[in-house]
Amino acid sequence: MPMITTDDGVDIFYKDWGSGQPIVFSHGWPLSSDDWDTQMLFFLRHGYRVIAHDRRGHGRSTQVGDGHDMDHYADDLAAVTAHLDLHDAIHVGHSTGGGEVVHYLARHGESRVAKAAILSAIPPLMVQTQGNPDGLPKSVFDDLQAQLAANRSAFYLSLASGPFYGFNRPGAERSEAIIRNWWRQGMEGGAKAHYDGIVAFSQTDFTDDLTKITVPVLVMHGDDDQIVPYADSAPLSAKLLENGTLKTYPGFPHGMPTTQADTINTDLLEFFRS
Repeated sequence: MPMITTDDGVDIFYKDWGSGQPIVFSHGWPLSSDDWDTQMLFFLRHGYRVIAHDRRGHGRSTQVGDGHDMDHYADDLAAVTAHLDLHDAIHVGHSTGGGEVVHYLARHGESRVAKAAILSAIPPLMVQTQGNPDGLPKSVFDDLQAQLAANRSAFYLSLASGPFYGFNRPGAERSEAIIRNWWRQGMEGGAKAHYDGIVAFSQTDFTDDLTKITVPVLVMHGDDDQIVPYADSAPLSAKLLENGTLKTYPGFPHGMPTTQADTINTDLLEFFRS
């Protein structure tokens, strides 16, 4: 399997298919690069080089016990882009991956980057603080950690079967294949990485990062997102970005790149070509 080894000794698995302008995909918690299969095949057919990696502790990357924070996530992404010597790249991040992309751009600069898109993404800040009174209470994320520690398998099955894809909504068309694939990806990764990752995605404040980014960024979010509430994320991120464009999807869930892949892929392609 293709791997790079980071400066702190972590093996990061990645996929690298095709040729042309590179698109780099960053996945959400607690998944892997496999969550981008539909997008990678779609953009490969449209003449792009497509790349995705498994975040440390996730998928096929090393199940290391520490480093599960946005600084390490961004540095690992930078290591992949440097190893592959990518230039004029487009970065796409979903959920926690959206935070990873934002932090990477702010922390490592834009010299290798042409554009970015963040989908159902966690910035600017998820948790409720004095400065972010509309965020979710910390107890919400403490409860997620408690459920993970008690029975990770059951917890992941519940998330995938319910709020992640909106399968708990009246009239929703439930897909067992999607649920099983989400559960498979989650269980392939490490419990410690996923436990710590809840703190990383909920408590990292990306406000300053967003203000540093100058490349065009498409901010895509469904207004029925039950994981990362729309009002406290996408509109605020778009306002903080110098060159951000907000695209709102009525009724779309958090996992919209999977359940509404045709719409999302078409809109991404239009943005990439503009």
